[in-house]
Formats: sequence, C-alpha cells, structure tokens
Amino acid sequence: MDSIKQCVGIDISKSSFAASLCVTSDDGVLGYRDVSNFRNEKTGFNQLMRWVRKHQEKDVPLVFLMEATGVYYESLAHHLHKIGQQVHVVLPNTSKHYFSSLNIKTKTDKVDAKVLSRFGVERRHKLWQPPSRELLELRNLTRYYVQLQEQKTAINNIKHSKEESFKVQSFILQSNKKLITQIDKQITQCKLKIEQLIANSQELKRKVDIILSIKGVGIITVATIIAETLGFVQVRNIKQLVSYAGYDVVQRESGTSVKGRTRISKKGNRYIRNALYFPAMVACRYNPNLKEVYRRINQNKPSKMIGQVAIQRKLLVLIYTLWKNETEFQIK
Repeated sequence: MDSIKQCVGIDISKSSFAASLCVTSDDGVLGYRDVSNFRNEKTGFNQLMRWVRKHQEKDVPLVFLMEATGVYYESLAHHLHKIGQQVHVVLPNTSKHYFSSLNIKTKTDKVDAKVLSRFGVERRHKLWQPPSRELLELRNLTRYYVQLQEQKTAINNIKHSKEESFKVQSFILQSNKKLITQIDKQITQCKLKIEQLIANSQELKRKVDIILSIKGVGIITVATIIAETLGFVQVRNIKQLVSYAGYDVVQRESGTSVKGRTRISKKGNRYIRNALYFPAMVACRYNPNLKEVYRRINQNKPSKMIGQVAIQRKLLVLIYTLWKNETEFQIK
C-alpha cells in the first residue's frame, strides 16, 4: 500500500491558523497527523514548515490548501509560493459544499483543518498564483472608496441629527460640514487613482472598456468586481460566482407546514453586492433588455426588490461573461 498524495489543510484566521496533514494511499485509505496551531505571522510560517518536514512522507507529492478567508490567508499563501510550495486557495462556498457532502456538523478550527486536508487529496484543484500588482492595488483602492462612502454616510447622519437637535453649538455643526467636505475630496482623489491605475494597464483598460459597454454600469462598479474576484481567477463557472457574491437562493420549506420566504443568502462578498446596487436600479429603467426582465420578474410579487436583486445577479453574470469572452455587450 503506497502513499500517492498528501495535503496540508489550513484553517486560517486573523492571528492564527490550524494545520492538518492528510495522506492518501493508492487504495483510498486516508491517514492524518495531529492538528497543530501556529501564529499567522512569519515566525508561525517557519514553524509550520518545520512541522511539515517532520511529519510528511518523503517522495510523495505535497500540496497546501486553504480558504480565501478575507485577506488573512494572503501572507501565508505568498510565503508558501515564494519558497516553491504548491498552494491551492479555494473559495469558501466551494469548501462549504464539500463539508456538506461529508455531513460534517462540528465546526472547530481543528475539524476544519482536517477536512480541508482531506479536500486537498480527494479533489483536483487549480494551483494558486499570486495576483498581479495592478489587481491588488485596485482592490485596495476600491475597498477604500467604499469605506470613505460609508464614513460620509455616518457623518451625514450625525450632521442631520445635530441640525434637528435643540441648541447645538455652531462648532459641532461646522465641524461636521468640514469633515464631509474633506471626505468628499478624498473620494474624488480615490476615484481618480482608480481611473489612473486602469488607464496605465493596457490589458486591464481594454477589458474594462468592453464591460463599460453595458448601459448603466460605471467604472467604479467594474473596477470593484474585477478587484474583488482578482480578475475572476478562481471562478470556474457562473454558479460559483453567484454563490461567492451571495446571490445564491436560499429556500426554507419542509413538508406542508413550513413555507418560509425565498431569499438570497448574502453569505458572500459584500463589496460586489454594494457595487451592483445602483447600476441595477439604472438598468431597470434604461436598459431595454434588463428592464423587460425586471418587469416580468416583479409581476404579482410583493416587493420590487425581488426584481432588483435579480438584475444585480444578471449584471454580475454579464460582466463575468464579457470579461471571459472579451466581446462588447450587444443589445438585441
């Protein structure tokens, strides 16, 4: 009985990660090493490699597998790639389906690391490659753009409450106005930086211009979706993309007594959904194709948001399709 593959599954968080080593033999038998915990920093990365060298089987292909959990996985993934290791980074919704297939109900770091290591030896995964500098910088800028908008909304709410309050000092009112003015300037500068970054990359600009042929979709929306998916590099199909963005449908029905509302999961990338909200509103009014879809979906529906969310999903799929096929949107 010979070992044919081994995988280090890593469940990672902000400050630490758990690692499990799974080895599979040619007859499908799985063997595990004890799960160990490490700090999510350079010292922890070095300790991980010492642990791996101690427990791995020699001359057997070794891979590392982790989830794309926020930004916490990035430092470790870059470190492992830099030292020549084979790394797989899977989207959380992908691993979630695998966990469900095994009927795993316990949720701990050790259990997750163990299951991820099994996921690595039982399935084939695409090798992870570090994203380009342009895409990383674009994601930093687009996320900061959203954060500035959120700060502006918060200050505007404070400003409104103070203006409606009784005898609020002029200093407070003037301070709120100055803060909003300063944030507006930063928003303008951030948008300019985004546009400059895209313009400086011939390949990126060409693809963005193709997607901008969709009526109602602006450069911030396109930049955000491209940045959050890192150029759709980990996306294999539309279903996976929709789930990653949180647009997958959740139904709650059981027998004849339980008839819950059908809704989207929202367990996905909030930046993508945020970027598509206003473009979908515009598309529902001015894009002939999508306007008809919006009207048809909302017939006899209690809320217009059902059609609005459906248009957001369609815009996301359309952007993905144009990016992959590199063809402009054609109105039928």
